[in-house]
Amino acid sequence: MSELEKTDMAEIRLDLTQFSIEQINAVFSLKKKLIATYRPVEGLETERLPKLKAAIGAGADYVDIEYESADNFKKEIIEYAHLHNCDVIISYHNYECTPGLEELQAVIHESFNKGADVVKIATMVKTNNDNARIISLYNISGRVVAFGMGNLGKITRIVAPFLGAEFTFAAMDEGEETAPGQIKYSRMKAAIQHIENL
Repeated sequence: MSELEKTDMAEIRLDLTQFSIEQINAVFSLKKKLIATYRPVEGLETERLPKLKAAIGAGADYVDIEYESADNFKKEIIEYAHLHNCDVIISYHNYECTPGLEELQAVIHESFNKGADVVKIATMVKTNNDNARIISLYNISGRVVAFGMGNLGKITRIVAPFLGAEFTFAAMDEGEETAPGQIKYSRMKAAIQHIENL
């Protein structure tokens, strides 16, 4: 709870916690802008749906579900979220590479067609051309959040808010990264403020 006091917005990775339904209710009823996320974990699939629904019901602003999720799972979460004024993020992660532009555009359009309010794209960056491809996704109409993973992709995390992303991702502290290339929150905030003050 004390960590949440340091930020305006946070993603709560329920798959990385042991929160009970009561604890989820307590966290998501705080007056903070929160994203509820529960990445698939082998052996814990039965917990995923009820915990995400608990977070939505308690007041989550966003719920994040994977692009690869089964259509019936997506449909149930999307309907439940929209009943509770919670925006749905459909997220696509590629930890190997940044696919071609047409493939990424197809993922975004399909996600919006399935009911996403926001589409998040996070791909591994190996070249500056990968960064350019990710940044070009902001030309697509709709609420898109796109950034690169890995050291070379860090710049896309910093510039995302200036290109139209309604949020970007950072780690609360060194060693607490949940994806390669995440920047410490205090450094991210300082970098964004520096750009704003140029």
